[in-house]
Amino acid sequence: MPTFVYMTRCDGCGQCVDICPSDIMHIDPVVRRAYNIEPNMCWECYSCVKACPHNAIDVRGYADFAPLGHSVRVQRDEEKGVIAWRIIFRNGEKDMNLLAPITTKPWGKHIPQLSDAPAPSQEMRDGELLYNEPKYLRFDDGGLHTLEAAGLQLKVGVYE
Repeated sequence: MPTFVYMTRCDGCGQCVDICPSDIMHIDPVVRRAYNIEPNMCWECYSCVKACPHNAIDVRGYADFAPLGHSVRVQRDEEKGVIAWRIIFRNGEKDMNLLAPITTKPWGKHIPQLSDAPAPSQEMRDGELLYNEPKYLRFDDGGLHTLEAAGLQLKVGVYE
């Protein structure tokens, strides 16, 4: 189920907008609050829920861990390094706390240096994990094709 925003808790900081991989979280220009512009296109990754510092975004959990009529609150505790999913059942009495470690890294840290990684050997390319890769990456017709080899230049990049 898609996410939804409690307008009374949202302050329009935009962290949900920045992190949404499907680009459906937007800030309303009039009231300066976040909202989900296309709930049907939500990937249900809950990145926006985890990123919201004001707990303004809520979710409808999956039926395999929360029954009909439930409420799910997500609390991100940076000090403990966990994300707690609190499920309150519709009778209001029973609740569950599911803890998961925070595995995300701060933005801009741990950028992989892919140019320093060695190319796969011929044995690896012929193995089962990379069986079809050479023909799609065009390794077999002269090596890896780069922007420089094609006469192109990267003008604006992510790491600049």
